[in-house]
Amino acid sequence: MSDAAAFLSVTELLAAYRCGALSPLDAVRAAYDRIDRIEPKINAFCLVADREDALRLARESETRWRARAPRGELDGVPVTVKDAILAKGWPTLRGSRTIPPDQPWTEDAPAVARLRENGALILGKTTTPEFGWKGVTDSPLSGITRNPWNLALTPGGSSGGSAAALAAGIGHAAIGTDAGGSVRIPGAFCGLVALKATAGRIPNYPPSAVGTLGHVGPMTRTVRDAALMLNVMAAPDGRDWVCLPAAELDYRLGLDRGVRGLRIAYSPALGYAKVQPEVRALVAKAVAALEALGARVEEVARPFEDPTETFRTHFFAGIAHSVRNLGERQLAQLDPDLLKVLEKARKVTLTDYMSAIDRRAALGRETRAFHEKYDLLVTPTLAVTPFEAGRIAPEGYGDDWTSWTPFTYPSNLTGQPAATVPCGFVAGDRPVGLQIVGGMYQDDVVLRAAQAYQQTQDPRPRHPEL
Repeated sequence: MSDAAAFLSVTELLAAYRCGALSPLDAVRAAYDRIDRIEPKINAFCLVADREDALRLARESETRWRARAPRGELDGVPVTVKDAILAKGWPTLRGSRTIPPDQPWTEDAPAVARLRENGALILGKTTTPEFGWKGVTDSPLSGITRNPWNLALTPGGSSGGSAAALAAGIGHAAIGTDAGGSVRIPGAFCGLVALKATAGRIPNYPPSAVGTLGHVGPMTRTVRDAALMLNVMAAPDGRDWVCLPAAELDYRLGLDRGVRGLRIAYSPALGYAKVQPEVRALVAKAVAALEALGARVEEVARPFEDPTETFRTHFFAGIAHSVRNLGERQLAQLDPDLLKVLEKARKVTLTDYMSAIDRRAALGRETRAFHEKYDLLVTPTLAVTPFEAGRIAPEGYGDDWTSWTPFTYPSNLTGQPAATVPCGFVAGDRPVGLQIVGGMYQDDVVLRAAQAYQQTQDPRPRHPEL
């Protein structure tokens, strides 16, 4: 299997299996070959699945394909799973040295269970910052993860390992978690499609430390693949007591309906974001492409009030809650920057937290009313391009990761569906993403608009030269 084939979309790979041009054994061998060659450069994995076991599962999948009896929608597709999501038989350490690996790991999270049921071949667990607390990927446990487009740069986070592996041609899809942008941030920085579906659409268990901010979502190379992954992952699971009932919808249907007539609000800065000029220019060009396709675009300076402090209260109080039982020796093992955040978070009073809940509810009402007028809100995914690995923020943005991610976390507060789709490069090796946000339960409309935009791009996408 050639290096070019390693970058096939899931849809293309399945078509190759169907016609016999490739087999799952080819795909898995190619994935491990790339792990051998590329993983030491990018540091995207904290655990790689046993090679012989993976080859055995690939042979079983190959046998099913030869019998024209594939199991489920992803039979034989190599995927990766973020190390914040339970996978039976493997430790889930969440980027932390404080979690003992030598304990029973007997359960798959709902998303992982659905992947296995549909025949996906899981290559391993990918890196995350400690407890997913920041928008870049480095931790005391696994060190610094690097961006395949430029190894000096960060891939973003907190699902940075999943994004880096996929962008480097290791696996054909990935799953991560998103409580403030954590699939969309690395999706944008690595030139990928990433989707945070409507809250509850993909069951999330165990519950996120940050409560209903947390989601599980796919990262893929194409919008069509994201729709397929959503189909697979969206099956209800009783372990998530707030998950939505089955949508009874194939999200691939209607993808090519286009955006003609859709009412799109374009907000280049949300009224409070500090956006790099190069990012603003690429996103404006992408919005013009949507308008040329027939969308009714209106620029809106401030769709809602700045929710940053509301988000910070929810998110960092949740992170502090996740480490509440650690002793002094364990706390000393944490990321030093996380310790600083915990010190601030512990000063949040119950009154502060309840007031943030009230503000969150008001934001939800405000965005519901907004989407009675507009079908979609389009923004940059991030305010900046990828920056130096090992930093929490680029020059000029202080030491707070929320300063450069102002577009992603509002939809975690409101629960709306949001996707990022690649919209170009700055300086040749710094990907930029276009974010598309829909009204509640309008995942299909978000995917449809993302597909329409992606169809305007070069059908021969670039890949990192590692």
